[in-house]
Amino acid sequence: MTSLSFDVKPASELLAAARPSWLDRWGEFAAGLTFADLPAPVVERAKLVLLDCIGVIAAGMQEPECRALVGRMAGSAGSGDCPAIGSGRGFAAGSAAFLNGVAGTMLELDEGNQYARGHPGIHVLPAALAAGPRLKATGADLLTALVLGYEIGSRIGIAAKLLVTTHPHGTWGTAGAALAVAHLNRADAAAMIETINIASTLGLATSRRTMLEGGTVRNAYAGVSNQLGLTAWDLAASGFVGETDGVGSVFGGVIARDFRPELMVDELGERWEIARNYFKRHAACRYTHGALDALGDIVAQAGGRIAPDEVAAIEVDTYVWAAQLDGPEPKNMLAAKFSLPFALATFLANGAATPDAFRDEARQAAATRDLARRVTVREDKELTARLPGLRPARVRLTLADGRSLAVEALTNKGDTEDPYGPDEVRAKFAELAGPVWGAGHAAAIADCVETIDRAADLSPLTRLLSAPAAAGGSA
Repeated sequence: MTSLSFDVKPASELLAAARPSWLDRWGEFAAGLTFADLPAPVVERAKLVLLDCIGVIAAGMQEPECRALVGRMAGSAGSGDCPAIGSGRGFAAGSAAFLNGVAGTMLELDEGNQYARGHPGIHVLPAALAAGPRLKATGADLLTALVLGYEIGSRIGIAAKLLVTTHPHGTWGTAGAALAVAHLNRADAAAMIETINIASTLGLATSRRTMLEGGTVRNAYAGVSNQLGLTAWDLAASGFVGETDGVGSVFGGVIARDFRPELMVDELGERWEIARNYFKRHAACRYTHGALDALGDIVAQAGGRIAPDEVAAIEVDTYVWAAQLDGPEPKNMLAAKFSLPFALATFLANGAATPDAFRDEARQAAATRDLARRVTVREDKELTARLPGLRPARVRLTLADGRSLAVEALTNKGDTEDPYGPDEVRAKFAELAGPVWGAGHAAAIADCVETIDRAADLSPLTRLLSAPAAAGGSA
């Protein structure tokens, strides 16, 4: 047939396309993957991701919006046996997966993958935790599903370039959640392929401006992905079908460009994306972390303390995505976490970029706000060219007495190139979970996760995660 207007392809041409070979390989890989196939370092990293996600969910569940949402959904969605972690309430699987996904992004402390340019773990784990107990899954089953969902979500993020106006949350994470659930249901290769095709067309078209403006609807995106991941499997198991190549369609032309299918299978089963993840200690957008690390080194050089009113100016040269975060006057906590000027200012004012350093009281402090206005942020295109392997930032701080201090950071602390050790990740969990449940209960969860690969079922973990917040805790 002759070509049509507006570059529209005729159905005869579209429908003649065969299923891509990478998808066949992925179906076989996903259906055949067993816990025994996972190298020991991958298992250990998966347990750390599990622990980290539980901590950020529990702490995030204490935020006012999450407490209110739990209360509303308890009335509208009813109860169930899947815990909304840190709330003391149980919900049906879809509602629990949604609430835990929302809570896990509230504090901007969830782990991520720099090569995928997003946060795979929080898009996968809530769905797997909701599905696993009902299916009598073992701890090894849960870890395998987490690794598998993490792998396909990350690889779609690697193989496609999202539009620069698109926020990565809620996009390829839906496929990750769905495949984890399909694996827990012991889907065969054909069902895995159908689940991928269905899930790929159920993701959101998210706006990057939400994070810049402080539109907290952004925190719901990961929750929706987890909920839709469960739905995608239900659709596939019920006989619904997707496109021949849903991933190629959506991530090659709808919300992304330049989809490279060969990257979906490059070193598949040899290179594991969960083993290339990063963990976060600064409670802010990861794009701020290189500059925060550099500022921390400057403070150490100066003897451990620099007050905001001692600073005449701060200059930051960095890569494009960090340079975008130049708004100096954030209107709420989320926007503050995506403001490089404010992040640096509150770091100096509070001694660290903790969750409390971005709350309203800290955000409204006059000295911090004044300093944020004295921060200049610029893109250095040579630094942008070093993405994604490096996340560089140069920070120069000029003191009111005329002295100048400068440090360059090439990576973020916690990245694959400069990783936090397991003890540091566990310490972060204790800091987040201890105020929610008490130190003893938090330690019991950490111990349970440490041995989860040997657990015959998930009931001990579920019981621990179902506990309400301790008296005097964050809730």
